[in-house]
Amino acid sequence: MMNGDSTTINITETRKETKGEAPLFAAPRVVASTSVVANTSAVEHPKGGRYKKGIAIFDFILRLCAIAATLAATVSMGTTDQTLPFFTQFFQFQASYDDLPAFQFFVIANAIVTGYLVLSIPFSIVCIVRPHAVGPRLLLIICDTVMVTLTTAAAASAAAIVYLAHNGNSSANWNSICQQFTDFCQSVSGAVVGSFVAVVLFLFLVVLSAFALRKY
Repeated sequence: MMNGDSTTINITETRKETKGEAPLFAAPRVVASTSVVANTSAVEHPKGGRYKKGIAIFDFILRLCAIAATLAATVSMGTTDQTLPFFTQFFQFQASYDDLPAFQFFVIANAIVTGYLVLSIPFSIVCIVRPHAVGPRLLLIICDTVMVTLTTAAAASAAAIVYLAHNGNSSANWNSICQQFTDFCQSVSGAVVGSFVAVVLFLFLVVLSAFALRKY
């Protein structure tokens, strides 16, 4: 009986020790899996950061180019004024941008867009410093979409008037004036081209912001 009791006690203690040691073997497995996930995210994070930082730098450069394009278009159109040398005391042949509402809208719209681009530069710098920041990038893509619409409307309306100035319209008895007002037509044509260049740059900015908002 004594031998049987001692055997029973030993078996019971062995089982208790086995049950008590089981969690000690399970804990390292959880830690190992957690460390693998941490290491994987640590490897992927810098790659996505460099990618988004490169996009932010290119975005900054495009904004500087867009500022130059819209500012040149605004100044070129806003300073357009030509007076023909042959005039009398009562008649004076003059062409100015403020004679046409479409050109006035063009100057106002491009001035607004230029001001917006200047104000957007600090947000673009923030996106360079913090490439994973979503708030500034989301604000830029919304405002860029609005501004590309305004710039396109201004450029399209001015382009229609420039076309009439160059070619006229025989059905409406509108004669072309570019044969007489050559400097005026060259200035307004260059302004319209600069505005369309800004439209293309804005489209690139919107696409870049969309790529920057993707998760990697």
